[in-house]
Parts: sequence; structure tokens; C-alpha cells
Amino acid sequence: MANHKSALKRIRSSEKRRVHNRYYARTMRNAVNAFRQLTDKKEATEQLPKVVALVDRVAKRNIIHNNKAANLKSSLYRQVNNM
Repeated sequence: MANHKSALKRIRSSEKRRVHNRYYARTMRNAVNAFRQLTDKKEATEQLPKVVALVDRVAKRNIIHNNKAANLKSSLYRQVNNM
């Protein structure tokens, strides 16, 4: 257990941040997985900007790495182009 007041506060704040980050990461993953299930090209092209914006937002908040965001977006664009 922590002995200093600042360490106790750090534990509390990091736990709050962890739960917050998990929520946004899970939301993004659910959106990406739902997008990957799409088979209609018209619907996929409509949904693509929303999913890409969500991935960008999560990367901007440093919940995922910028390169991971780029790889995700690249694979999503490739999926739409191959439909």
C-alpha cells in the first residue's frame, strides 16, 4: 500500500483514467468490428467516415497509438475498396 498522500491520489486518478480509457477503447473496437461485418458497399461507404473519426478521436486521446490508428484505418479503407 502507498505511504504518501500523493501516491494515494495517483492510484485513485489512474484507476479513473483506466476505466475511462477502457470505455473509449471498447467503443472503438465495437464500432470497428461492426463495420467489418458489413457486406453492402453503399452502407459501408456511409459508415466509413464515422468509424474513421472515432478511431482518430481515440488516437488523439492517446488511448491507442497513432500507428495502430493508421493501420486500422488502412485496413478499413482496403475492405471498402475490395467490396
